[in-house]
Amino acid sequence: MSRKMQLADGETSRTACARAVLRTGVDEKTGELLTAAVLTERVGWAADLVSGMVAGLLNEHWNAADVDVLAAGVDADGRNLPSNAWMALRRLGWTVTPPEGVKVNDRIARMAQEQAGRTLRSAKWRADVTAGVIKTWPCDPRKRTPDEWGAVREAVPGGEHLPSNIVKARTRQVAAFERKYHQLPIGLFELEAEPRIARMLLLSACDSQQASIERGDEPGRALLRLQLPTRPDPASYKDWTWVACPVRLSPTVPASAVLHLPTLRIRAGKVHADMAFTHAVPKTRRTGRTIALGVDWGLNTLLSAGAARLHDDGRITALGAGASFRSAGVLAKQHRLRREGQHLHTKAAQYERLIAGDNGHALTGKHQALADEIRKVSNRRSNLNDALAWAAARWAVDQAIAAGATVIYIEDLRSMEAKGMGRTHNTRLSQQVRGQIADRMRHLAAETGIAVVTVPAAHTSKHCPQCLRPLRHRKAPDRRTTPGWKWAICPNLDCRWQGDRDQGAWRRIAARGLTHQTKTVLDRDSGTYIVRKIVEKLETRAAIHTAPVTSPVDRSKTSPTRPHSTRPAPRRRRAPSPTRPQGPAGKRPEGHAHTARQPLPRAAHRDQRVTTISTPTSRHRPRGAALGAGFHLHAHASPPRWLEPAPDTTSCVGSLN
Repeated sequence: MSRKMQLADGETSRTACARAVLRTGVDEKTGELLTAAVLTERVGWAADLVSGMVAGLLNEHWNAADVDVLAAGVDADGRNLPSNAWMALRRLGWTVTPPEGVKVNDRIARMAQEQAGRTLRSAKWRADVTAGVIKTWPCDPRKRTPDEWGAVREAVPGGEHLPSNIVKARTRQVAAFERKYHQLPIGLFELEAEPRIARMLLLSACDSQQASIERGDEPGRALLRLQLPTRPDPASYKDWTWVACPVRLSPTVPASAVLHLPTLRIRAGKVHADMAFTHAVPKTRRTGRTIALGVDWGLNTLLSAGAARLHDDGRITALGAGASFRSAGVLAKQHRLRREGQHLHTKAAQYERLIAGDNGHALTGKHQALADEIRKVSNRRSNLNDALAWAAARWAVDQAIAAGATVIYIEDLRSMEAKGMGRTHNTRLSQQVRGQIADRMRHLAAETGIAVVTVPAAHTSKHCPQCLRPLRHRKAPDRRTTPGWKWAICPNLDCRWQGDRDQGAWRRIAARGLTHQTKTVLDRDSGTYIVRKIVEKLETRAAIHTAPVTSPVDRSKTSPTRPHSTRPAPRRRRAPSPTRPQGPAGKRPEGHAHTARQPLPRAAHRDQRVTTISTPTSRHRPRGAALGAGFHLHAHASPPRWLEPAPDTTSCVGSLN
């Protein structure tokens, strides 16, 4: 099968990944049908051989000198090293050897070298950051001065644009080492031990002599062929046989996509395959955008989004009232699981102190049971975060598609720290999955040619979206004298804008992105579009314009009021219902009109303990979430209103004036 893709004008190739499960296989030598358990066992034997060779290679080269040599990109003769990790390691002479008495082919060694080379290359960036932090160690590690911040950013390669939370995390790691050993570490390789080796098979480092993949006769089917050992310690090439594994492709894999060799992992007794594929997508543009979607982050209201239009004369107007994605129920459930996990970790630590390394202790069984429960709670938290990230990202991209936007602007909150808002609030804010949402948003937006650009977050919620003056934040619209943060009021009498803080923020984000299009750059490290700095001249034009307020229509009374009956509408029907037809179908029988809400699912009426959430204290109470009714009742999205705004967009009317 050809690995080249034909691209049309305005298209570009994009490589993505989809999950699949290998449930069975056929041994081509004997014709035996392999069950899922046997297939998992044979893949596990191959993964153990590869991970053992990777561990030996890392043990030999896990040092600063060898990592620097690999990261330099040239060999001893001055030639550039290949981009493939296994080829670069062979050029440097770093070989792997299988265990004594075990026979493996050269492709198995390739997979081991590829995995080890990727691990060593990824350690270079962490080593440079750690070296810069140690070199400019501050007087007080808990709080750096402005001069100390400038020094550490100069010492780290690319430190000018490095998020401050990365520097702080490395500082805490070095400080913990200093408290334990009473001295600073020499570098990353003294601070961190060798990384754990994952049990996986990187088939992308192989060729057709070890593995091949091709599409099946039916749509959505593929056939993966690979060599697997028939015993855990193969002594000769006769102990390796070809196994054909049918694969059911995910619906997200297009029929025209080019398939690549996957990566095999063993998880929960099953063989999971990360199916890589390349397909054509519309090419995104860096400039020339007229409609943009601004997305603001929040806590209970996780996302607030709305569209803005850039006109030919430079004016920016908002398209509609925007929408919001609320996840109070999901975050409350996540908070409950986090507290449960902390409680289990505390008990497990106490058992470890009592056991003190004695395998025959009476508490060993209970400690193992706690470890299993901790793993289950952690998996539930990961699955919940993954579901929330996909749901929020899909919602944001759908808003952009509905509004006809070609770009999504989001805040750069990588350096944001949760502090000053209470212990519980700070913890919940720091546990949000903003990074996962942004990554999945870029993944989904690329399918339709929509670019995702990160803009600076300075003053997006602090300044008015219409006049750019500092706002006054209050508790609620009907509590204008109570300090708070949710409701924003512009003190400028000529503007008089007021509204929800998050609704004003997405207007500021969209307007800032549209005016800073020429300052959008492609970050080489992450491969994402980003606006690094705010230009004051462009920022003065990043204001939402509204139509002038016109005089209201004359509604003076010119005729008598039409009489209305004071008697309310009857609750029961006056006319009898029609005859009920035979069978369960038919019209509703006569009686009271049912106006109650639909009953909650059955899961909401049973005690799920750890799966339940704490009772919300805010005004919004997720229906059914307190009793575990399911993810669809935990997350709520308001319907979008993509209409042209009314002439009078100010909210200060009536009793709020």
